[in-house]
Amino acid sequence: MLLDSFEFPCPWCGELNQLPQDPDELGQQLVQDCSVCCAPILIDRPAWPDQPPIIRREGD
Repeated sequence: MLLDSFEFPCPWCGELNQLPQDPDELGQQLVQDCSVCCAPILIDRPAWPDQPPIIRREGD
């Protein structure tokens, strides 16, 4: 099964990254490294699938 993905700019360098839309991750907090600058990105996945993730720098 192919998952849709959400594109977002890295809060450190501004380059686009992709996040798979995995329903099992709803309501969780994830850390994903930027695919370009490798800086850690904190991603808050809301519990509701119709709301976008909250993206910010880890440590802010």
